[in-house]
Amino acid sequence: MQLNKKTSDPDIINEVLEACILAYPVSSFIISIYQQYQKRGSLSKKQLQGLLGKASKIPDLPHAKLATLEAVIKKMPNRFKSELPENKPLYEKDAVAATMIETILAKYPQHKRVLFLKSKYDNNQPLSPQEIDELKKFKQVLKL
Repeated sequence: MQLNKKTSDPDIINEVLEACILAYPVSSFIISIYQQYQKRGSLSKKQLQGLLGKASKIPDLPHAKLATLEAVIKKMPNRFKSELPENKPLYEKDAVAATMIETILAKYPQHKRVLFLKSKYDNNQPLSPQEIDELKKFKQVLKL
């Protein structure tokens, strides 16, 4: 049962498939796409291109059928796979926060809160806006 086919139009693809089966009776490619065409009623663009390649080698096949098959292929849309996007790290380190941490720890190496923020920064955990504000306050209070 072919749901999407018009019954009044000649089925060029089926005719070319049958001609190919007669010309190449042991070709597994032709047999498989013929069975698929009978079941689904359509073929992919690449399958039709392969069929055209096989059918063009048959000497007694009318050129009009080959031209019609080629027109059907050209009418079908091209499917392209888009390229994968570049891998980016999930977290990018903030250079400003790093310099603030380093300047504070250069003068006060035992500052516990800044040491905590440095360990968080070194473990690739994002610093919240409040923690960055804390670093700015520490830098202002310590006059660095």
